[in-house]
Amino acid sequence: MHNQQPHVDIVIPNFNGVEFLDTCLRSILRQTYPFFSIIVVDNGSVDNSLEFIRKQYPLVHLITWPENKGFSPAVNAGISAGNSPFIFLLNNDTELEADCLEQLVKAATLQDEYDFFAAKMISYRERHILDGAGDGFLRGGAGYRLGTMENDDALYNRPGRVFGACAGAALYRRELFDTIGLFDEDFFAYLEDVDFNLRANSRGKKCYYVPAARVFHIGSATTGSKINSFTVRLSTRNNLNLLIKNYPLVLFFRFGLALLVYQFFWLVFVVKKKQFSAYVSGVVEFIGNLPLMLKKRKEVLAGVTLTAGELAGIIVAAERDVICSIMNRRLAQGKTNRLLSLYTRWFL
Repeated sequence: MHNQQPHVDIVIPNFNGVEFLDTCLRSILRQTYPFFSIIVVDNGSVDNSLEFIRKQYPLVHLITWPENKGFSPAVNAGISAGNSPFIFLLNNDTELEADCLEQLVKAATLQDEYDFFAAKMISYRERHILDGAGDGFLRGGAGYRLGTMENDDALYNRPGRVFGACAGAALYRRELFDTIGLFDEDFFAYLEDVDFNLRANSRGKKCYYVPAARVFHIGSATTGSKINSFTVRLSTRNNLNLLIKNYPLVLFFRFGLALLVYQFFWLVFVVKKKQFSAYVSGVVEFIGNLPLMLKKRKEVLAGVTLTAGELAGIIVAAERDVICSIMNRRLAQGKTNRLLSLYTRWFL
């Protein structure tokens, strides 16, 4: 690479992540692509994160807040603090393969019709298991990391278009944010990248999966577990926020039964996990936020460039990818797919 290559702003949100930062930052400094800046936005950490970064990685541009404002405000601040043509959003609990950034920039240079790029995310502890190979989408208003908990095999070594990217390891053209806006700060955390992916698709923007760009991800490092009252409350609230904010009215009629099926099984899931009170809290918060989301809905739908039919086609295709991925995983685990087969026959 030479100095005419585009510069990249690497933006890392951090909250009490000192135990992960050394691995993450060392892997960035080992990158074969050298044209980047590192911006860490600290959400009020009390675990020595700031002292560690200042002492061990003084070249990092550090933005500090006295309190935890959430994932979306943190990454938005990092994006706004830079001016490079590319932004690489990265979770703090990750380790990059040495050529990860090079592979992403190479793909962005060659695939100029695409607007953002998903890295291959792999389990940090079990490096033959995928954490995600680009993001799909469910009509019920949730994202799904394709390939998650599946073996990293040839199926996920093919580059190509996907619905979106997990913001834990994705490269974006800065002009994409200029066009459709930043991440919704009222989401705080969870589904903010799903909301972004949907907004991007509704405006004809496209995401490209780059399997050669490998990122090893611990996962759930901030909240401590994947399913807890915090994740259920915010996931419930933000799922409803996303639907009200982004779906044209015709899609509520077109996807009505599928939406009800999704909401029913989400409720069954949270009851099974003994998180019903967190679910109710999420619904109550959604109702309180409804006037704000309806206001945002007008702004979002005013910028949509696809017809409702075109957007519906993209969403159904994305859901088909998700269902195929889930069924592959369940088959590998020796589980049946009767309900998913019925869902596919009725809705896809």
